[in-house]
Amino acid sequence: MSRHYEVMVILDPTLDERTVAPTLDTFLNVIRTSGGSVEKVDVWGRRRLSYEIKKHAEGIYALLDLNSTADAVKELDRQLSLQETVLRTKVMRREVKAAAKPAPAKA
Repeated sequence: MSRHYEVMVILDPTLDERTVAPTLDTFLNVIRTSGGSVEKVDVWGRRRLSYEIKKHAEGIYALLDLNSTADAVKELDRQLSLQETVLRTKVMRREVKAAAKPAPAKA
């Protein structure tokens, strides 16, 4: 069953920002080969961290929008965590919001 996921990745700030999207694209092949799709790769760029991670005060943020199975996303997260250039990852499953019911009219 395919669901919508958002994956936030914080990368080592010593990386060149132009190489971030192509580097992440190699990891996203896990999603594509499992039949999922990558909707958007949004690189936010270098940002200051609220606390140091691995002695870095800054990180390069990237947000990935995916439609995939849970197993493929788990494998993507595992592969990203093995990379030394990845400081942190956060996987969130987005819920599909039901259509809002209109408020009853007052007489």
